[in-house]
Amino acid sequence: MPHHTIADLLLARVGDDHVGLRTRERGWTWDEVVRESAARAAWAGELRTEGPFHIGVLLDNVPEYVFWLGAAALGGAAVVGINPTRRGAELEREVRHTDCQLIVTDRAGLALLDGLDIGVDRDRFLLVDAPEYAARLATHTTEPTANPEPTANPEVTAATRMLLLLTSGTTGTSKAAICSQGRLAALGAANSAKYDIGRRDICYCPMPLFHGNALMALWAPALTAGATIALTERFSASGFLPDVRHFSATYFTYVGKAIGYILARPGTADDRDNRLTHAFGTEASPEDAAAFLERFGCRLVEGYGSSEGAGLLRRAPDAPTGALGVPARDGVRIVHPDSRARCPAAVLDTHGRVLNPEDAIGEIVDTEGAARFEGYYNNEAANAERVRHGWYWTGDLGYVDEAGYFYFAGRAGDWIRVDGENTSALLTERILRRHPGVLAAGVFGVPDPRSGDQVMAAIEIAEGTRFEDLDLANFLAGQEDLGTKGAPRYVRVSHALPTTGSNKLRKKEMQLAGWRTADPVHRWAGRGRPAYAPMTDEDKAALRDEFHANGRARFLP
Repeated sequence: MPHHTIADLLLARVGDDHVGLRTRERGWTWDEVVRESAARAAWAGELRTEGPFHIGVLLDNVPEYVFWLGAAALGGAAVVGINPTRRGAELEREVRHTDCQLIVTDRAGLALLDGLDIGVDRDRFLLVDAPEYAARLATHTTEPTANPEPTANPEVTAATRMLLLLTSGTTGTSKAAICSQGRLAALGAANSAKYDIGRRDICYCPMPLFHGNALMALWAPALTAGATIALTERFSASGFLPDVRHFSATYFTYVGKAIGYILARPGTADDRDNRLTHAFGTEASPEDAAAFLERFGCRLVEGYGSSEGAGLLRRAPDAPTGALGVPARDGVRIVHPDSRARCPAAVLDTHGRVLNPEDAIGEIVDTEGAARFEGYYNNEAANAERVRHGWYWTGDLGYVDEAGYFYFAGRAGDWIRVDGENTSALLTERILRRHPGVLAAGVFGVPDPRSGDQVMAAIEIAEGTRFEDLDLANFLAGQEDLGTKGAPRYVRVSHALPTTGSNKLRKKEMQLAGWRTADPVHRWAGRGRPAYAPMTDEDKAALRDEFHANGRARFLP
């Protein structure tokens, strides 16, 4: 029988003695996972009040997080995954906006929330590491012999809200994307097949459980297949391979920056001594994917999707390197945002660069996707931005080649107008990531003091490495696929660039700071081959004067 809700999937695991959840300390069968979830669902039901049944969870990747996901599903609640990397007013705004009735956290999370007006009274906090937590929970726990059949709230349907996913905020203020039980169950079924997750797989979860990556591409598919979920509290590049070996992991999920950190670790002759076969994620460069396969024997499967919607593209095994796949249906297309006309095929040079970007690059849309979009919680303005003319607009740019394969061209702001020409921030990022000394790179446009924009890059390098050690100018000059406008005029250098809780670079924040950041910035001010010099305070003051002299001071925050 098909399982239309996450509650259905959980109840189907009652009596299943296959290991469903593991940490380094212990394991739980699927039957035990369901019973732990049911106990928490009963507890939450007793504490429920009027209004939206939203439960905020502020925890690392610990078993309690998984049990409360199950509790929400069985009890008809929605989990609000609170990002532990947020602070102060930003954290207060996000939590208050989501109207939580309860907060499940620990002492560390309590310290983050202390003094914030989040709209939840202190007596509505459940601290998982407090002695009274276990005592209260014990009153709701039953042994299989006493109650062999956990149940779900009879009001749960496929439309019942399951998650409020706070978008990462890489491009602005975060929003709470709604995901129903039905959509998440459907993704579990689709992704377990799409990413080849079966009963015998051990799915290692280094990405945070408050993010759609871990929930939609690992937790729900593993639940569907009855596979084993292996938890680590948080991502660690140094701990990655030891964890993979300890758990005998076969699959994991990632983001590109995490892959960069793993590859930056010193290699050894026995790196392939692991059971990994494949992984799913986004934003790993083709070069990193090839290096990861060579070093660890594990294939990285790049995909396209978001917290708001997925299933727009389907995998094509014969797709060229860098392609995302082909449309899942005719309504998925690339259009010019103004005219809504379908973009023509991209003309590619020998390096894969788009020669006709003005015509070929447009926004990825789903003309049939408005009904599938479940919206943002309490944010009609954001909903209206996503659904226009009855279409679902992703906010992502792409292009299609003559064979019909789709490619990602960046977010809406990732094309930079330089000297009257469009240049791709995404391409420059990928080229910078080829440099063995660059751990992460973000590229964006910053205003030019006379007209248009210039390219700026923010790069992260290892402690003990100097910018001069990179010889970046000569490296860029040797990259044949870097266009004449693509080399960055400004390079911000850091040992720890700002990131979201899911390890994505906070590009909007870095773009707003521009060359005014406190990190060292190197500037190429001339023509011809790149040549970088450190920007001094006097250089920055002179640049500000240029903006004023040219009547462009409005572009300076």
